[in-house]
Amino acid sequence: MNKSEAQSEAKGEPQPGSPTPSDPKPDVAKRAYEIHEERGQQSDPAVQDWFQAEKEVRRDQIKEEPAPEAKVEPKPETKTAPSSSTKKKVLVAGGIILAVLAILVIGFALGRWWGNSKEIQNRLVLYGNVDLRQVELSFNNSERIAEVLVQEGDKVKCGQILARLDTGRLKPQTAEAEAEVESQQAVVEKLHHGSRPEEIAQAQANVASAKADLVNAGQQWNRMMELSKLTTGRAISQQDLDGAKAGLDMAQARLEMTQKGLDLSTIGPRKEDIAQGEAQLRVNQAQLDLLRQKLADAELVSPCDAVVRSRLLEPGEMISPQRPVYNLAITNPKWVRAYVSDPDLGKIHPGMKASISADSFPGRAFSGWVGFISSVAEFTPKAVETVELRSSLVYEIRVFVEDPQDELRLGMPATVAFELNPPPQSKP
Repeated sequence: MNKSEAQSEAKGEPQPGSPTPSDPKPDVAKRAYEIHEERGQQSDPAVQDWFQAEKEVRRDQIKEEPAPEAKVEPKPETKTAPSSSTKKKVLVAGGIILAVLAILVIGFALGRWWGNSKEIQNRLVLYGNVDLRQVELSFNNSERIAEVLVQEGDKVKCGQILARLDTGRLKPQTAEAEAEVESQQAVVEKLHHGSRPEEIAQAQANVASAKADLVNAGQQWNRMMELSKLTTGRAISQQDLDGAKAGLDMAQARLEMTQKGLDLSTIGPRKEDIAQGEAQLRVNQAQLDLLRQKLADAELVSPCDAVVRSRLLEPGEMISPQRPVYNLAITNPKWVRAYVSDPDLGKIHPGMKASISADSFPGRAFSGWVGFISSVAEFTPKAVETVELRSSLVYEIRVFVEDPQDELRLGMPATVAFELNPPPQSKP
């Protein structure tokens, strides 16, 4: 080994083919160089010098280290590998714990399943939509609208006026009909009362006058006949005799006529005349009632408590009985239209209590009862969301719901739940 190789090894540079030191440190390299110089740069291998220097440096470091009691840093913990018997015990204990946990989980799941199955067996859930009755209001007359008094969404009461028509032509016609009724009513009363005493007295006077005329005509006729007999027809002409005879006949007829007039005045009007007058009075009264009804129909009145859904016409439009003015939604009664399959049909009955819920009101339940069960089966409507097949036959039911605040809307999806076996109520 030459001096350059020894210097390179002292500096820690590994030579080709020589082993690389595991922990090259500056102190070891320095000590190896000093050893090489002390030997007079002989041809000893540099590796031996390096190993000797490393042993001396490590020995010096051990001497310089403090005693174990004065050492501050904790010693690293040494982990001893467990034995095979310990591993077996740990595995057995872990298996037992896992088995116990599995049994507990399975028992809890079975208990939940059993409770849910019993609850499902005691409940019947149906799906449907909120439904209610609707009314389309229109006038009975064909006239122009004068006023429209309510808007969409307004709540109206039974008997409340909602709109009015123009009555400019109806009022004069009604007044004319009232006058005709009064006139005919007076005629009927006159017929019922008969002749007045003054009219009877007048008829009696006419009879007396006719009797006097008859007596005078008879005397005149007798005198002329006696004179004609005494003169054998020479003093009285035949023409005078005929005139006297005609006067006597006329007086007789006048007396009979006045007598009949007196009888009519005493008896009074005929029953047929009274019946005719009364019939004419009824005709006039019916005409008056019709006009008055038209006047009443000029005001559109709400038939019940409801909510205005649509306002269809405005003031100034010409209406007819075929054109509705309002569309009203009756808020009471209100029901849920649902459908029940044939296997569940026997579980419900009219009057059965129910609980109604809607997605719009989470956590709330409305009370209700079964008010109608259809007696005819039908195919499930497409609007019903159920788990059964669409082609299965179902029966329509109506579950009436209590909604005093009018919160459920027409067509709103709803869920109806029935308690099939409710717990018995304790008697007070």
